[in-house]
Amino acid sequence: MVTSGLQHVAAMYAGVVAPPLIVGAAVGLSGTELTFLTGASLFTAGLATFLQTLGVWKIGARLPFVNGVTFAGVAPMLAIVDTTDDKADALPVIFGAIIVAGLLGFLAAPWFSRLVRFFPPVVTGTVITLIGVSLLPVAFGWAQGPNPAAEDYGSTTFLSLAGITLVVVLLLRRFTRGFLKQIAVLVGLVIGTLIAIPFGVTDFSPVTEADIVGFPTPFHFGGPQFALAAIISMCVVMLVSMTESTADMLALGEIVERPADEKTIAAGLRADTLGSAISPFFNGFMCSAFAQNIGLVAMTRIRSRFVVACGGGFLVLMGLSPVAASLISVVPRPVLGGAGVVLFGSVAASGIQTLVKAGLEKDNNVLIVAVSLAVGIIPITAPEFYHAFPETAKIILDSGISTGCVAAVLLNVVFNHLGRGRDDDEVTAPMEPGDEISGSHTAKAAHVH
Repeated sequence: MVTSGLQHVAAMYAGVVAPPLIVGAAVGLSGTELTFLTGASLFTAGLATFLQTLGVWKIGARLPFVNGVTFAGVAPMLAIVDTTDDKADALPVIFGAIIVAGLLGFLAAPWFSRLVRFFPPVVTGTVITLIGVSLLPVAFGWAQGPNPAAEDYGSTTFLSLAGITLVVVLLLRRFTRGFLKQIAVLVGLVIGTLIAIPFGVTDFSPVTEADIVGFPTPFHFGGPQFALAAIISMCVVMLVSMTESTADMLALGEIVERPADEKTIAAGLRADTLGSAISPFFNGFMCSAFAQNIGLVAMTRIRSRFVVACGGGFLVLMGLSPVAASLISVVPRPVLGGAGVVLFGSVAASGIQTLVKAGLEKDNNVLIVAVSLAVGIIPITAPEFYHAFPETAKIILDSGISTGCVAAVLLNVVFNHLGRGRDDDEVTAPMEPGDEISGSHTAKAAHVH
């Protein structure tokens, strides 16, 4: 349980610490304050994970979910920083907006969960596939190095370390059994880090410079401030986050063979939104389910929510001990990238498995999947596609998971619910070479006449 929980932390650590580092740098925080903000995000991610996995009353999906800072909020938070005259007020304004958005989302969770009836396998399979595909560029970015502006970004050294880590994980999964097979990703990260030491890629300075104990003092950067524009912006982010969390719960429900129903989704959304509302009290940001950990569950087949709760305990401890938090930060980004290819690819594979059950022999379903996938990968393949849209709209449009999910739901309603759908239409495909014209196609035509 301990090692598997630590493996979950290792898989999502970079995603948790990146948003506070980006926002903190924009505000102009010192190195010490950045460390504090990062620790606070780890601490609040642990609390939100406890809410999601263990649950209290009707709060928490009680699924093996890891919660952490959502990337969807980074762009609007940077916009808030840019529009705040006194940068010292930026974080309090952000925290106030997140508190309001979290409380409103908590109240809306039961209504939002009713949308589950619009998520049949053709929709959920498409969304799960998009989650995996959308995460893969993150792994590819990690594999190229920590700094895109550096001259050695994408060097053969970094790519080799990522490749070695990937090969180690694959070999362990193929040729080992039992416990060692289950912690293959964690072992791969350790081996990859050790191999990176002679290349000078591994940086141990975060460990030597970190304090042993540190508590995230409530409202360390000042009491929350409530600005209408900031609140509206973060409410939009909350809707995006709830959409992605719904898709994630549906995906994980399929993987653990416990399909997420309306009640489960409502409880899960309450955990997400309440965790987000509480987070700013300890200087944390908006929380959401982490899709990358779904891949870890799919690959290891360890489905216990208590294992993930153990990972939440590690997050809390790292938030209380900067030294502990800095240990995983030693793992080089290229090593994380190599492991991420396996994790995120597993999510996409799970989506494909769900699509197999969706009845793709039907024309309607093929069109739903085709168009939804195309819409969902626009932000990946053409990042500037929506550059002319308002910033508020881009928050939603730049999330391929959200746009693909909305497209799949709407197309499913149009093709399979409105009026009498042509569900009996089989996929029209070209004949294979050598097929007889008088074969099955002619027989069907004769039957129709």
